[in-house]
Amino acid sequence: MNEDEIRKSIAEVKQGTLSRRSFIRTMAAAGIAAPVASQILLWNDVAMADSTLQYKPTKAGGGGPLKILLWQAPTLLNPHFAIGTKDQVASRIFFEPLAGWDKDGNLIPCLAAEIPTKANGSLAADGMSVIWKLKQGVKWHDGKPFTADDVVFTWAYAADLATAAYSTGSYKDITVEKIDDHTVKVLFKAPTPFWADPFVGSVGQILPKHHFGDYAGAKSREAPGNLKPVGTGPYKFVEFKPGDLILAERNPDYHVRNQPHFDTLEVKGGGDAVSAARAVLQTGEYDYAWNLLVEDEVLKRMEASGKGKVEFTLSGGVEFIVLNTTDPWTEVDGERSNAKTKHPTLSDPAVRRAFNLLVDREAIQKFIYGRAAVATASFVNQPSQFKSSKLKYEFNVDKANKILDEAGWKMGADGIREKDGKKLKYVFQTSINAPRQKTQAIIKQACQKAGIDIELKSVTASVFFSSDVGNPDTYSKLYCDMEMYNTTQPQPDPERFLNQCVSWEIANKENKWLGRNISRWSDPEADKAYKTAQQELDPVKRAALLIKVNEIFCEANILVPLLSRNIVGAGVNSLMADISGWDVTTWNLGSWYRV
Repeated sequence: MNEDEIRKSIAEVKQGTLSRRSFIRTMAAAGIAAPVASQILLWNDVAMADSTLQYKPTKAGGGGPLKILLWQAPTLLNPHFAIGTKDQVASRIFFEPLAGWDKDGNLIPCLAAEIPTKANGSLAADGMSVIWKLKQGVKWHDGKPFTADDVVFTWAYAADLATAAYSTGSYKDITVEKIDDHTVKVLFKAPTPFWADPFVGSVGQILPKHHFGDYAGAKSREAPGNLKPVGTGPYKFVEFKPGDLILAERNPDYHVRNQPHFDTLEVKGGGDAVSAARAVLQTGEYDYAWNLLVEDEVLKRMEASGKGKVEFTLSGGVEFIVLNTTDPWTEVDGERSNAKTKHPTLSDPAVRRAFNLLVDREAIQKFIYGRAAVATASFVNQPSQFKSSKLKYEFNVDKANKILDEAGWKMGADGIREKDGKKLKYVFQTSINAPRQKTQAIIKQACQKAGIDIELKSVTASVFFSSDVGNPDTYSKLYCDMEMYNTTQPQPDPERFLNQCVSWEIANKENKWLGRNISRWSDPEADKAYKTAQQELDPVKRAALLIKVNEIFCEANILVPLLSRNIVGAGVNSLMADISGWDVTTWNLGSWYRV
């Protein structure tokens, strides 16, 4: 399908001669996924559909308790420090963005009165600005009114490099102006095709100025609100035990009519994914279990009890391995894995290429993940328009051995290859979880056949995915040779997802290891392609540029993708939950109800 054909179809949707659903199906047939098709319609002034859960309760409250399990326990409740998904999920209970993403990639208003479009005069045709009109009558949990001042403050807070927010990349290059108490204008430095990043989704949650105003910049970590949030969400804070428990109660002044349904909320953290699944699917002790990283055969057996159901939601998440090209064992300027250093062996492209050939992705999918994932060689997999057709995976021990032989890595008497006194011995870490430990074991076994010695390390999930600057075992520090985890794509557009591949997002001591580039590896061509994509209004050219960024990192074997992962959750049969693969699990928590 060429550009003229796409424009013709858009015109037909506007005229009413072609339904929105038919347009999206036509785009899908041409390889353009639904979320991207929705974005095309929005940019061309066709209002987004709303595929959110149909809410049936006729009044707020009366639903009793809602009990959720997050087996990776939250450790803080400030969304702008929430580098781990668990903390993003927990923060979204209390804080809200201007808009969020539904399961079809539609932009849905939250604290905004409406979605900006060219038709309503809020979206500039040149891509240089967007105006957000705010919902009126919204109150913070302490009764103070929500206004444009809070939005402007959130921008200044996140943009301040001294704050060291994980969301800084979405705010540092924009300017936000207050037009009136319920209107703000976002100004971009250059044409910005994906304008729905600041104030949207997981990075867009608004903070109350009157609670955080004295704690911006260098004092940001001292804010009481990091642990005792005052937000605008459907539930009000009661208690938080980091690494254990969140208690909340219904917000009687919530700004959505007849929501929320439940009177109280309990979020239990810790444990493991298997016990979380069992507590929903077999005992019904809890209503919903998040992120069930559990072998598929185990889930099928649990489902047979008939008390609950497992749901697989399409997302852009990817299970992958990061290979460290910096030295994790040498400290420079108070940090290991410093970008100024060089890994003694993984800096060799031949070693990284050989390692990639030793990953049996198909076996990992078939015997461990099943319905939850698809084997892949691409870091970006969804929407499919942005997936590279060039990247292919292969499992070939013989080829790996040949590459290492040719690169001069000789097999030692102990069965471990070495060169210039350096051995191919690595520490490979991940979070404690059965599928990940089994994946590690599969990779370790293959590596042994090629003369690579792997020491396996497992870290408690609540530690591995925390934002604790004092802990050496967080995934963002990468104080090891390689590590494996899942990274989520919080939007139906891969631009922000791919900022994990740019030089200015390298995680380090200065940004409290909240930079998105955990690998610390950079490439000038990737930087250039990314910056060009940020300003390219032609969707076809822009997609090609983002694909290039993805390919550079994958072909260098810095990022070693394993599986394109679905979101896997479980709910009791009576629970109606609205889950999106393009936002956090709790993105529309107020709409959950029991039948």
